[in-house]
Amino acid sequence: MTVEPSRMLRADAEQNRARILEVARETFAELGLDVSMAEIARRTGVGTATLYRRFPTKEALVTDVFADRISACVATIDDAVADPDPWRGFCGFLEKICALQASDKGFTEAFVAAFPGALDYADKRERVEPEFTELTARAKAAGKLRADFAFGDLAMLFMANCGIIAANTAHAEAASRRFVAYMIQSFRAENAEPLPPATPFELPNFWDSSSPG
Repeated sequence: MTVEPSRMLRADAEQNRARILEVARETFAELGLDVSMAEIARRTGVGTATLYRRFPTKEALVTDVFADRISACVATIDDAVADPDPWRGFCGFLEKICALQASDKGFTEAFVAAFPGALDYADKRERVEPEFTELTARAKAAGKLRADFAFGDLAMLFMANCGIIAANTAHAEAASRRFVAYMIQSFRAENAEPLPPATPFELPNFWDSSSPG
């Protein structure tokens, strides 16, 4: 049976695209989002022009590279809400998201300050916020989560975690785990002391700030 040339070309194109995404993901994880498109093309073994035909801008490449990561974040909150123990679900959500940040430098940068328009998953973000609010309400009702925990505290946790990772790259994952463990202890209702008023932070946007160039 002879394969039509057009089908062979499409198959080759899909393989090239998959290879570009794989190399870009590895390169972003290693070097962050400042890496040039030319460097990604070099590591992939394709010409820069070929790379730009597939992904006209770095925003387009970043969006496709991290699509699965965003989906993983959504799946994490779904799992947390489904846990019959709301405190365990709450802790597991924080640990998994912060571990994801620590394991991938590129995703960490994209998580807090990527490109305008990149990683524009507003529909997924709109799911995360109410689900997390439901989870915290259940954890508070169970007497496990301190009553004054606010949604902005989650945003501060993620931003602080990113800062720790950036400042301690050699031991990012270990430092992040210790920090998150500290924070989880501080979130417990047991022996909780009054805090200053909550700060109205929002979840870090995947699409805020300016392009790294």
